[in-house]
Amino acid sequence: MKIVACNSNRPLAEAVAAALQLPLTRASIRRFADMEVFVEIHENVRGEDVFVIQSTSYPANDNVMELLITLDALRRGSARRVTAVIPYFGYARQDRKSGPRTPISAKLVANLITEAGANRVLTMDLHAGQIQGFFDIPVDNLYAAPLFSRDIQERFRGRDIIIVSPDVGGVVRARALATRLNCDLAIIDKRRERAGISEVMNVIGDVKNRDCILVDDIVDSGGTLCNAAEALIAQGANSVNVYVTHGVLSGGAVARIASSPIAMMTITDSIAATEAVRVAENIRQLTIAPLLAEAMRRISDETSVSSLFD
Repeated sequence: MKIVACNSNRPLAEAVAAALQLPLTRASIRRFADMEVFVEIHENVRGEDVFVIQSTSYPANDNVMELLITLDALRRGSARRVTAVIPYFGYARQDRKSGPRTPISAKLVANLITEAGANRVLTMDLHAGQIQGFFDIPVDNLYAAPLFSRDIQERFRGRDIIIVSPDVGGVVRARALATRLNCDLAIIDKRRERAGISEVMNVIGDVKNRDCILVDDIVDSGGTLCNAAEALIAQGANSVNVYVTHGVLSGGAVARIASSPIAMMTITDSIAATEAVRVAENIRQLTIAPLLAEAMRRISDETSVSSLFD
């Protein structure tokens, strides 16, 4: 078993390697003067079970190309099996035709990863479960819910909490966490006028005098969650905390969250934290390295991955 780290989230790759008590495979992933990607693996990988760790976060196109070229290098190096470990799968929000003459980019990226030489994909909290079907190779989709439920139980023990979905599309995710915690569920009824702009309409559920925990898979601009937090406070909630798997946090998202009613936003390290995220007072990170490491070990040992969430 060998682990190759690309450049998008090297701290996470190093933490996974440490959890597995394995060194990272020596490799060069660099740019030519014209910014073309060049990859060279400095160790023999013939007949090996190789895991490539790369989130396809910002800059998404550069990170996708790094992953594809690394997969090709390993395939041509005669690796026995290559697993693309993609903690954050970029382009996942483009999972259907949103209008006439628009692409399904998630399917295109799935095809590219398969054709580049991946035999298997390991990812986390896909934006839409059907993306697993876009691949013609096995896909293991891990969930942050067990990690979040343990953290919520520790931080909110003895408090009257309620899990809140920020929109109708996230109800399944929020319900699963509410079931784990044996608590109530509320839903934000939201109407989105155009991409990146959301308007909260009303809150479905009783949140008065309760500690609300908003749950989502991706936070990008932060507008939806900030509007939801304001609506919950207006409905009499004691506090609003947020748990999100992938902290994209583009543009002025960190400043927007800092000035919002959100007491604390918890994200995972599926995407490397920027300096703004590291210094933000109401944003914290949980590591997914032990979860990824255990899933990789089980894949290598040909044992059950789904039992991780039983």
